[in-house]
Amino acid sequence: MGLIYVTKVCKKGAIYLPKHVMEMLKIKEGDKVLMKIYDDKIVLEFIPDPLALALKVKKWAKTTVEEFEGESENEQYELYNR
Repeated sequence: MGLIYVTKVCKKGAIYLPKHVMEMLKIKEGDKVLMKIYDDKIVLEFIPDPLALALKVKKWAKTTVEEFEGESENEQYELYNR
C-alpha cells in the first residue's frame, strides 16, 4: 500500500499535514489539492504549480516571447473561431 499517517481534524474541518510529510512530498503552503471522495474515503492529490514545474524541468527548446504569443493566438483562434 504505502505509508500511513494519523492526524487530527481541527476547528472548522482543517486537517494539518505533518511537517515531514510535506517535506517528503515537496508540498508548500498555498499549493492546490484535488480532493476525491470514494464512499467513506478521501484521497488528496497535490496539484503542482505549472510555473514552478516549468522552472524545474530541463529545457529542451528555445522560443521567443513573440513566437509563444503567436502560437497562443493561433490555438485560441482554432479553439474559439470555428
